[in-house]
Amino acid sequence: MYDPQYLVRRVRELEEKVEQLRLSRRVLMSLIERLERDRALFLTRLEKENRRLHRNNHRYARHLWQKNRQIMELEARLQYYLSRFAGKE
Repeated sequence: MYDPQYLVRRVRELEEKVEQLRLSRRVLMSLIERLERDRALFLTRLEKENRRLHRNNHRYARHLWQKNRQIMELEARLQYYLSRFAGKE
């Protein structure tokens, strides 16, 4: 049916293709592992940055709250002095 030499050549070709596929699979697995490591590092950096921004936001909100309280106290004092001493000139 088939020439034995042809079959031997065909088997060698197929074995080479199998070896190439194994190599390609190893390369792809290596790339996937690297991508997963890079992704994990990126997520870690993002989480750290998110915590830092959250702390800064909380600090800024507290600062604004204190300044607002100061403004309200000064306005109350001003109203007190204006109502108490207005017209006594």
